[in-house]
Amino acid sequence: MTDASTPAAGLLPDARPSIYDRFVGRMQHDERSRRLYSWLGPLLVTVLAGILRFWNLAHPHDLMNQFDETYYVKDGWTLTQLGYEAAWPEGANESFLAGNTGIFLTDPSFVIHPPLGKWIIGVGMLLFGSDNGWGWRFTTALLGTAAVLLLMLLAKRMTGSTTFAVVAGFLMAIDGLAISMSRVALLDMTLTFFVLLAFLFVVIDRQRTMERIALTVSARFDGDEPPAWGPMLWNRPWIIAAGAALGAASAVKWSGAWVLAGIGIYLVVTDALARRRAGVLFWPTDAVRQGLATFVLLVPIAFVTYVASWSGWLLTDGGYDRHAADANPATGLFSWVPLPFQSLWLDHVAMYNSAAGISSAHSYASPAWQWPLLLRPTSMYYHQDALGDAGCTSASGCSQAILSNPNPLVWYAGVAAVIYLVYRFVMRREWQDALVLAALVMTYVPWLFYPERTVFQFYTVLMLPFMLIALTTALRDIRGPGDADRYRRLTGQRLVWVFLWVVVALAVFWYPLATAMSVPYDFWRLHTDSLFSWV
Repeated sequence: MTDASTPAAGLLPDARPSIYDRFVGRMQHDERSRRLYSWLGPLLVTVLAGILRFWNLAHPHDLMNQFDETYYVKDGWTLTQLGYEAAWPEGANESFLAGNTGIFLTDPSFVIHPPLGKWIIGVGMLLFGSDNGWGWRFTTALLGTAAVLLLMLLAKRMTGSTTFAVVAGFLMAIDGLAISMSRVALLDMTLTFFVLLAFLFVVIDRQRTMERIALTVSARFDGDEPPAWGPMLWNRPWIIAAGAALGAASAVKWSGAWVLAGIGIYLVVTDALARRRAGVLFWPTDAVRQGLATFVLLVPIAFVTYVASWSGWLLTDGGYDRHAADANPATGLFSWVPLPFQSLWLDHVAMYNSAAGISSAHSYASPAWQWPLLLRPTSMYYHQDALGDAGCTSASGCSQAILSNPNPLVWYAGVAAVIYLVYRFVMRREWQDALVLAALVMTYVPWLFYPERTVFQFYTVLMLPFMLIALTTALRDIRGPGDADRYRRLTGQRLVWVFLWVVVALAVFWYPLATAMSVPYDFWRLHTDSLFSWV
């Protein structure tokens, strides 16, 4: 027997709707509030990302010669002055930091990366001066901030959820890896920006193309008889835009070419599946036919964009290997190629041979198999002051450091979320999950084939946005489906809130070591002992 006021045995009292559920209910019934939230939420996250990236950006006044900022900054400056990367005399860093930035030589410098990323760094110096860190880091910080906005635009397009997009963007806005890589004049954040831009264009194309295929094939049915062939789609401007973005990505670092190849395969596969679902009789052959058209739309514009990034080298005479083919031009099949382009090819062969052979020991090198385990984050900068120096008030001294360390909780949860996403895709076959997994394959798996090459954990900044989409997907599932009972949703939402608050606390804890803030030495040791002592 139970009292009438007591819940039936085995049942729990109906919980009051959570703050989040009441917020969702309001958005569903208030069009004005929904529109306001749809742009104000992403805007606030973007502003937060900008503040965290631009605050005290000129510090440290150093070229971080343990890593490639020392090369990319000086290369970017000579590109803006000469059109090609030039050599510098001995002791150039000290003179450069003192403001003597015109001491470069006219002799060319050998480089192993294409010029676009360095041109972008150079633009910042033209705008704000070459004698300060604000100038040589400005464009990287700008693109790092824009990458957060692109992630939110991509997530919103994929899911239709502003909240999903805001959470993914917020996690990237406060992540130590994304912050540190936006505050150092390296190429990886610029690469991330262009890759995200390409994926956004691909998703926009998918939303237009899948419906066009279905409608066109449906109109071609003869009674119950399916058509043998589907439509040939040439009017796909977003694929052309994606090709341009991927050409720019490849012109920053050659690893962008892996994404170009991966997206090409992804487009062919998705076209094939769309034609099969629509009922095309010869859908595999039809997909190959469409694949040739997609290749024409995607690859030539990428190639043209890539070559255009070398305009400074082509239009001047001083670049490395600029006249390499003059004395021994090609014969036979390639004899028609203009000599500057023959020389450009020879320069690329030399660049590839040099880059592929990089295997020298480095204290922070981390092969790709270690990246999911976060075994060796990269320390890019370290400076120590004694008590009384530079305003240090700590008896143990003060430290300034830049660690390209992701939020540990977000990183390990993101790795787990990727594994969960594989299971989720097998069970549900949702295209959003497939796209995220494909992106992670494109940005991670190729590095596994270079186990002997000297590579670093911070390369994972290119993977980070897609890991965050996977993590946000898992958090949304933990939150509970819309048709779940209130108790289930309230419990799930509380778990998500606890997770996010811990993430924020860790982000605050790690932020000083992503931005070279002066902190007591013991505070620095507290971080590094937990991070590196077991490696």
